[in-house]
Order: sequence, then structure tokens, then C-alpha cells
Amino acid sequence: MDSAPATVLVVDDSATKRYLLVNWLRRAGFETIEAESGAQALDRVVRDPVDLVVLDVRLPDMSGFEVSERIKTMPGRPVLPVIHVSAHAVDVADRAQGLNRGADAYLTEPINPEELVATAQAVLRYYQARQRAELLASRLSRLADVTLAVNSAPDFTRLIKAAATGASRIYEAPTAVVAVTADGECVAAVSPGPDGSPLVVPWSMPEADVPVGWRTRTEPLENWTLVEWPEGEKAVAVAEARLRPDRPPLYVAVPGRGPVPGVPVLGQLAQAVAGAVEAQRSYDEEHRIAVTLQRSLLPQRIPRIGGLDLAVRYEPASAQTEIGGDFYELVMLDGHLLVAIGDVAGHSLHAATVMAELRHAVRAYAVEGHQPGAMLERVDALMRTLLPGEFATICVLLVEPSTGRIRMASAGHLPPLIVRDGGIEFVEHRAPLLGVRADRPADLEFTLPAGATLVLYTDGLVERRDADIDEGLRALARVAASVDGNLDRYCDRLLAELAPAEIQDDLAMVVLRRH
Repeated sequence: MDSAPATVLVVDDSATKRYLLVNWLRRAGFETIEAESGAQALDRVVRDPVDLVVLDVRLPDMSGFEVSERIKTMPGRPVLPVIHVSAHAVDVADRAQGLNRGADAYLTEPINPEELVATAQAVLRYYQARQRAELLASRLSRLADVTLAVNSAPDFTRLIKAAATGASRIYEAPTAVVAVTADGECVAAVSPGPDGSPLVVPWSMPEADVPVGWRTRTEPLENWTLVEWPEGEKAVAVAEARLRPDRPPLYVAVPGRGPVPGVPVLGQLAQAVAGAVEAQRSYDEEHRIAVTLQRSLLPQRIPRIGGLDLAVRYEPASAQTEIGGDFYELVMLDGHLLVAIGDVAGHSLHAATVMAELRHAVRAYAVEGHQPGAMLERVDALMRTLLPGEFATICVLLVEPSTGRIRMASAGHLPPLIVRDGGIEFVEHRAPLLGVRADRPADLEFTLPAGATLVLYTDGLVERRDADIDEGLRALARVAASVDGNLDRYCDRLLAELAPAEIQDDLAMVVLRRH
């Protein structure tokens, strides 16, 4: 901001006076351009890079007071300082009018060259300090916006895109943010400018001993060829940030002329983004571990049973959502297929561990030879005794493969769906949740006809935060009415048409078809 000589626009209809003023200013180190009327002055202010206007009060087409007012109110450009000079408007009223209408200083003739130069330098010092303060305030405000955006980003990719876009808005230039994902992949988010759309591309940084904390340095342009830097840019300012010694550093690169000396906005930006990346990386790692644990608690294989086709799906919630307690069970016991599907209330690793206890309890009571209703009575007693305050829904079926006879008990779970020849039937069996002390109805018995398909599911398939669950059940009935020859394709189609792109709740599904 302060390195290049300031450019002064000298406005006077007298060529002799312009010559003197220009000569004095140039000898003091200023660059100068000239205008001889108010209209020319306003045109040059729009077209040329002007830092200061030295303006005669009496011009042939308009007064210097009017020119000063119009300069000060020009939209879309910084306010310019104006110094009035006059040989005629020299009394107190003239000087007061000039200052009231926008001038920053008022000199009357005869003008001393040293006074002119000193006044110009003083006015420019004030405006440069003001511009620095305004620039800092603007950048700090945008830094706060970027910090909010990166900390509310739902995943790593959108986080570094938000960081690159925010950096471009702070520095009004192309920028890049380089970070390492939880999987160890180094990527860069490149923003072409404050209004451009950032791209995420693979990138690699040379090994560097970056200490914990942050620091900034200047690098040559050839180290950052992934960015199309502004024409005339000679270097890149890079901030490095590292929160822990066992984590890779994060880099933010901006044009070398962007940062203001002595103002650590770039370093604060890198530190804020590094903190958000660390939080996202930690959550991704925790979520991956939890999903792995949850999958390990589910059946590892589907039994092969004569007369029946089986398919299952388990889909964890999106990475930005906590895991839930959905589960299913498929196992042959004494010539009957035990089918169970359920959902523990809550979304956490604790919900997943409660799910594991319920699944194993159902298996244990099934091995003892109990019917579905008796299994649920015992599981309910176990929950109320050992897991007070926990609640779950579950549907348990014992299927006789050769005849299609089914004995079913439910505890607050969504009704299974039977599809036969394009017809739909929900199998209702209303009963209280597990964990609630209440009487339970007798088991429901029915036969699954040959060629019919039975669909069991959890609420993640049909429930949406912005819609009634009945709408989800109607959508399920509509989509499930046509059963694919291959049940795996059928399951995939149900998921594709019913589940949102970003699953907000984990879901389980079991599909059984009788030959």
C-alpha cells in the first residue's frame, strides 16, 4: 500500500499554475496527471489510479466545491483525499465551504512549495492509515465468516472448499488451501477468486519441519503452479498451521501482495482452518471406527435355505451423523428361520452396544426354544432390569421354510410388508416398545404364499424430518410393489428411490421371498 509513489491529479484551468504545482510535486517524489476542467477531473478519477486530488476552486465548467463533492460520493471506489487551492476564494467563508463540502485541506495563494508538499504528505498519511484500518476491519469480518463456514461444513471436502472461498473473499484474489484427509491423501482446494467456484485436486507438498502453531513465509510462484495467480504477481504468501505434532500441517496460499505487514490475518485464517480440519478428521476417524464396530456386530453371512431367497442391507448414516442402533438377525434353528430386525433409540456408540446386547439376547432365547412373544417378554424384562431407561423397537419372526408358516411378535416396530402379484399388505401387530412395562398381545400367525415377498425395514428407510411417516410408508408401498427377479437389485432399488442421498439415520432391511 505504501511502497509505490502516490499519484496526484492536479486540476486547474491555468496552464502556468498547473506547471508550477506539478513541478513542485514531482520534485517531492509524486507521480502526477493533469486536468483543466471539472469534467476532465471527474473522468480521470474514474479512468486513472489516483491517490490525491489538488483542485482549484474556480474552474470554467463547475466549481471546485462541486467537483470535490462528486469525487467524495463516487460509488464503487475508495474515497479520495482532496486539497483545494485558490487565489480568489480566500476568506473564512470560502475555506469553511470547501472543507464542509469534502475537502481535506485548503491552501490559498501565494502557495509555498514546502507547505504544498507537506500538506499532501500529511493528507496521504491519514488516508493510507484509514485505508489500512478499513482493510483490516473488512478482513477480520470476513475471517469471522470463514471461521463460521469451515466449522459448520458437514464434511472434509466442503470444509476446504469453504476455506479456499473464504480466503479468496478476504484477499480478493485466487487462493489455495492444502490439507491431508483422514485417509492420508493430500488434496488442495483451489479458488479462482472471490466469486469463483473452488475445485479440489490431488496435490503434494514437500516434506517440511513445521512446528506446532503457525507461521508465514514467502515462496516463489513456481512452487504453487496449481493456482493461476494475478498478472504481475511475483511471489506467494504461505501460512502453515499445525495443531499437533502427530498431524500433518495445513497450508493457505495467497498472493504475496495480499497480506498487510504486521497484521496476522493470514496466520489466524490458517489456524482456524486447521482447527476445523482437525475436528472433522477426528470425527471421521471416530465415525469410521464406530461403523466398523457396528458392522462387526451384525451377521457376517446370510444362510442358504431351500425354498427361500434372502437379501439384506445395512446402511450407516452419513459421515456427519452419529451412528444408530439398527440391527437384523438371520439364523436357522431347529428347522425354522429366525428373522429379527430392530432399532435401539438414540444415535451414539452407546446405542450400538445396546443393540449388540439385544441381538445376542434374542439369539439366546431363540436357542432355548421360546416362541417370538416369549422371547420379547424376556428381552423386555432384561432391558428394564439391566438397561433401565433404554428403549428399542423389534420385530421377531419364526419362519417354516417348507410351508411358509410364520409366527411373529412385534414391539413397537414398523409393520412388515408382504408383496404378492403387485398387491401390498402391511402386517400390523401393535405392541409397546421394549423397555416399557405393559401387557403384550399374543403372537400373530400367518402364511407367506408361494411367490410372495416379505420386506422388513427400520425407520431410516421411510422416516423424514420434513414429512409425516405415513407419507414414507405410502412411498414404500408404491416402490416395493414391483419386485425384481434378483432380490439384491430389489434392495438396491428401494434404497435408491426411498433413502435420501445423505442418509440421516442408519437403516436395516431384510427381504425374504418364498419360492
